Amino acid sequence: MQCELNSSIEQESTAQDNGSQLAMLRRLPDVIAEYDEKKAALPDAVAAFEAAGSAVKLAACVGGTWGETSIETGSVYESRLAESLLKSAWRHIYRGLRIDSIASAADKRRFDQAMTTPAPFTLENIRATFGDFLLNPRANILRGLAEVFCDLDQAYKSHDKVKIGVVGLPKRVIISGCSSSCGWGQDKLRDVLNALAAYQRKPLTTYQELTALFKTENALLVEWKATDHQGTEMTYPARGVRLRRFSNGNGHLFFEPDALRDINMALAEYYGDVLADCTEEKPTERRAGTEVSKDLQYYPTPAAVVERVLGDVYIRQGERVLEPSCGCGRFLDALRQAGADAVGVEVDPGRAAMARSKGHRVMLANFLETVPTGDYDHVVMNPPFYGKHYAKHVNHALKFLKPGGKLTAILPVTARYDHGLLDGRWSDLPVGSFSESGTNINTTVLAMWAAA
Repeated sequence: MQCELNSSIEQESTAQDNGSQLAMLRRLPDVIAEYDEKKAALPDAVAAFEAAGSAVKLAACVGGTWGETSIETGSVYESRLAESLLKSAWRHIYRGLRIDSIASAADKRRFDQAMTTPAPFTLENIRATFGDFLLNPRANILRGLAEVFCDLDQAYKSHDKVKIGVVGLPKRVIISGCSSSCGWGQDKLRDVLNALAAYQRKPLTTYQELTALFKTENALLVEWKATDHQGTEMTYPARGVRLRRFSNGNGHLFFEPDALRDINMALAEYYGDVLADCTEEKPTERRAGTEVSKDLQYYPTPAAVVERVLGDVYIRQGERVLEPSCGCGRFLDALRQAGADAVGVEVDPGRAAMARSKGHRVMLANFLETVPTGDYDHVVMNPPFYGKHYAKHVNHALKFLKPGGKLTAILPVTARYDHGLLDGRWSDLPVGSFSESGTNINTTVLAMWAAA
């Protein structure tokens, strides 16, 4: 990433800005140097403005005598100029690197929110903000598509339903707020079309296209041309979608076969063609229910997920908490900080040793072969995701709870939407929550309580 951002941007980058083209063929250090130079010159710019205002007023008087006519020359403030300069520098890089062509709808909103109080304009901050987009553009495109489609229909969250060539992806989705070509419905529709366009390497959707789609159901099925407000003839690509609007304000967005295939391919690529939590299509010989081979699958729980999950557990000082399949002890770390009396179980000696080295109490064992005790206040777990194997872990863990005790488990979303093996209170985690652990599996959190 440092090589990418410290070297010049060799190819010309362009971005749309109200119909005009903004060309950028500059080294990032040169952009930073311009910013620093202009920031240092702001006091002189303010002084020059004030001097010019004084000169205008002097031009309207003789011998310094006021002519009793108010002459307003306006005012500028260095702090406001510095704020505008900083935002301009960040947006110049954002547009010049064409981040909008690969960023997800959520990423774009995060960037706009960050522009309320932008970070200092330094190479390090530019690298931290945009480096991943430059190094992994396709990964960001795929994540953006997954985010927007998972919000539309639970079928897009199901890994069983998005394997390449699988039959079952919905051919249409329902978008509310489509009573007029402005507002929430239009924004959501734009996000969907832009996510698909980024994957298909087509231009981002324009306001003209959205307006046409709201007027005519089939407007985007074929390529078409139109003249914009400046008299320039524009060519708009076929999008492969139809929008049917209804009197209740809902819009049904239909996908043509090619578009649906691209959605299928993109989601399958993002999740992985071989998915750890998909049902085995050709099971091999039957094995013991406590086999450990599937248990060795390991996705460490990211810190953000640990914080989110424990935020809903409400552990009191001294309560006993069990973490099955505790790995290197990421939940145990947070549980200790919360004042819990926590114990872990781990089948892998190396990971158990890592957790013990941090002072945690960890039993080295296959959790499914441990004897239930029925004396824990809570169970917090991130069991193996493979197939339906997780259900054995959850059902066994319930036996460790005292009456009224609570179990909280991170599971693949197929547990909620496809398998139907467990019942409780569900809460889906954001798309890509486990990306830093090496998997894009969609995940959900299940809460269950032992009978009182």
